[in-house]
Amino acid sequence: MTEGRSNEEIAAIQIVVDRVGGYQDGAPEGTVRAELDKGLSEAGIDLADEHVDRLAAAIEEEHGSVDAGSVLG
Repeated sequence: MTEGRSNEEIAAIQIVVDRVGGYQDGAPEGTVRAELDKGLSEAGIDLADEHVDRLAAAIEEEHGSVDAGSVLG
């Protein structure tokens, strides 16, 4: 389990990461972060800014294919 998060919460985060990662190529700077914030908010998940930043960086570096549990590890 990642930093006390339930498997269900990690699964929900992964869904958001997958959705954002699916269309990040060619997105203007800041779009990935903004879309992560939006998706996480819609899912009712509150992550620290540093965690959202890590996810956004991973999506941008890996061009979308990211394991949220590993990034948040």
